[in-house]
Amino acid sequence: MSVDKIFPATKAVIMPGNGGGSVEYCNWYGWTRKALNKIPNFQCYLRDMPDPMTARESIWLPFMESELQCDERTVIIGHSSGAAAAMRYAETHKVYAIILVSAYTSDLGDDNERESGYFNRSWQWEKIKSNCKHIIQFGSTDDPFLPWSEQQEVADELGAVLHKYQDRGHFQNTQFHELVSAVQDLLQESQ
Repeated sequence: MSVDKIFPATKAVIMPGNGGGSVEYCNWYGWTRKALNKIPNFQCYLRDMPDPMTARESIWLPFMESELQCDERTVIIGHSSGAAAAMRYAETHKVYAIILVSAYTSDLGDDNERESGYFNRSWQWEKIKSNCKHIIQFGSTDDPFLPWSEQQEVADELGAVLHKYQDRGHFQNTQFHELVSAVQDLLQESQ
């Protein structure tokens, strides 16, 4: 079987934004995990991350590989810092899909973001695209933390299916029906 063979998705992994605390009760993460776990023959994983405040690439990417076992059957759902982690992971690993929520391209002049390590080199857009069967992005023009120009850059560079909003801020709501629908649509495509 070819290394380039892409298998149907069997699981999702939610990569949270930085900030600490129990991710199960943060934003839409726990609600989405529960909703996706209702899909037959599909599992969604959500774990409290090591190094939750800085979300260092050197810690998160190995955790994604060894503990969360993100592979060619995985839909990685990344929010904010988790979106940066999803993109960096997909530069070097085949995954079924990445769904990016509040994705960005620079450290935004923030020391903590700079320390994370995701922004100290150019993005390998072509490698990300070649390692993902599907790329979906959710962004909002009224995000108080991220300029729209960076969100749009991610969409343009990756050719992402972009769900653009004007009223969702940084997607810190407690439910995310559109995200669940996007995963369901991906799974129907793979059948």
